[in-house]
Amino acid sequence: MIGRLNHVAIAVRDLAAATRIYRDTLGAEVSAPVPQPEHGVTVVFVNLPNTKIEFLEPLGENSPIRAFLDRNPDGAIHHLCYEVEDIHAARDKLVGQGARVLGGGEPKIGAHGKPVLFLHPKDFCGTLTELEQA
Repeated sequence: MIGRLNHVAIAVRDLAAATRIYRDTLGAEVSAPVPQPEHGVTVVFVNLPNTKIEFLEPLGENSPIRAFLDRNPDGAIHHLCYEVEDIHAARDKLVGQGARVLGGGEPKIGAHGKPVLFLHPKDFCGTLTELEQA
């Protein structure tokens, strides 16, 4: 069902600092910041030959990653994102097998302009998992 690893997301308090580390110290190609108000974050993507790293910074007072950063003040891996061919079929199959889809179960448009869903970490080895339409 899952395809390639699309990205590893890391929650950070300071997006500009994270960008400087990866761009200036490691020499990586880093995108411009993209506000995602529907998800409560601003993101940048570090483009690697085989995948991406997504840095997430809270956007707004009700950002869903604020509590995560309170528990992980230095930042930490927040989620893994896998591509799927058909996000609705993947959701239906997973729900049928007992997985919990967060946010009401309907896909939202993610930072790449494609539908995404998040799966409960307790159902996936303690890891928040995002599915993105390929």
